[in-house]
Amino acid sequence: MTDDLRTIAGYALREALRRRVLSVVVILTLGFLALYWLGVREAFDEVQSLGGVPDLEEETLVGATLIGLAMFVTLFLGVVLAVFLTLSAVRGDAERGLLQPLVVRPVGRTTLLLARFLAASAVCIAYVEIVLATAVVITGATGGWWPSDPVLVGMGLGAAVVIVVGISLLGSTVLSTTANGIAVFMVFGAGLAAGLLGQMGEALGSHTLSRIASIASWALPFEALYQSALHTLTADITGVAGVAVRLGPFGGAQEAGAALWPYALAYLLATGAIADLAFRRRDL
Repeated sequence: MTDDLRTIAGYALREALRRRVLSVVVILTLGFLALYWLGVREAFDEVQSLGGVPDLEEETLVGATLIGLAMFVTLFLGVVLAVFLTLSAVRGDAERGLLQPLVVRPVGRTTLLLARFLAASAVCIAYVEIVLATAVVITGATGGWWPSDPVLVGMGLGAAVVIVVGISLLGSTVLSTTANGIAVFMVFGAGLAAGLLGQMGEALGSHTLSRIASIASWALPFEALYQSALHTLTADITGVAGVAVRLGPFGGAQEAGAALWPYALAYLLATGAIADLAFRRRDL
């Protein structure tokens, strides 16, 4: 990392940490974790008060479902943070006259764009991993159920948010602040809809729905990464409980295979290259 890139990334990181939206996200997160703890406690208390159901591991079903729900909320809040850290990174700052003094030699536009990406990604990854780890600890300490591979689950969720950071930065090069925010949230919603279509297609045995969902998930790989993380969460669960939890909240668990991570990296590099080209062609 060059000195210019390190300096600008550090500046962007400090700017991101000072933004009021971060305080709002922290408050919302604390509220969610408090409600999550209450929900986990009540859910496991209810399970323990009921008699055992044949062929159903109640604690596994409840624990995996709750952590799956926590993953969805964590992804959503991480996306909110990613969008608000990047939605005005280029066009918004240019309209306010903040970029002109920075994009001069030897700094340049590419360095500025990459620094913004690195700073926003660092904040979002840290946020997602801390929130998910807290939810896992709450579930394990309260109900005694722990996922078999929480590190890989966290990696998938963190990578999904980084993809959204890249998409939002690309949008900031061509769209106004408001339009970019709306567009990114619509793209995120489309990814969730693809997951639901896949779930419906699997339940109905519809190859057409499953195919549409698969194409959409690869076109928006944050959804494929999220589904892969859900699959990792539920991969070791068998029987009736395994069938139930693999449906997943707001999108089913799907194994993407070994090609997902190289593809996600290539997607991110292509998104960055397009954003860099659009930024270079833009008049400030």
